[in-house]
Amino acid sequence: MTTFPGSPRLVKGGIVTMDPDTTALRSVIALQYNPDTLSRTLQIQAVQGAQDGTRVDALRLRGPAVETIKLEAELDATDQLEFPKQNPITVKFGLQPQLAQLEMLVNPTVETLLSDDNLANNGQLEIIPLEQPLTLFVWSKTRVVPVRITDFSITEEAFDPNLNPIRAKVSLGLRVLNIDDIGLAHPGGRMFMSYLTNKQQLASMASSVAISVLGLGGLP
Repeated sequence: MTTFPGSPRLVKGGIVTMDPDTTALRSVIALQYNPDTLSRTLQIQAVQGAQDGTRVDALRLRGPAVETIKLEAELDATDQLEFPKQNPITVKFGLQPQLAQLEMLVNPTVETLLSDDNLANNGQLEIIPLEQPLTLFVWSKTRVVPVRITDFSITEEAFDPNLNPIRAKVSLGLRVLNIDDIGLAHPGGRMFMSYLTNKQQLASMASSVAISVLGLGGLP
């Protein structure tokens, strides 16, 4: 990494959690190193043909494409361990705090579990589980999307003498939540619409070429 004073500041990708009712921020997690690759898959929501053979307009869409994102993030405590006095938590626990922060994205809190157990013991357990915080995946200011984590794996690659992990890789699979999942009125639904608006605006900036570039003099 260059220390040249004129070098641009690196923007990091990360994950934000917020209260789905008040939209108050709960946590901001920045990836230590931006992944070299990020894969996205869009599943088209086309109108299905009727079972009785009735012709259905093949150009119609039922809704936004279902987008999934996969990435692999690296964590390394080597730099922090070079300065133990400035990083006492890393010296004591290695990468465990950072890994635990990510793991809590897919786990209920102890308080939630105890509360549910007390309600169950009193015969008052709600049928609908308590709502988890809204999770956002941030990959630049034009790509802030509500997501549900669908896959999560950790590979710990190196350890200190106390078996604390000091180098690890985290693989994440994310499912973008669109308005079909959470509705327009939900804060996540509004964020998805903003994400789609940015995509639409970016698409309008791409230039269209002459049809002759495709070897055609015109359309049949």
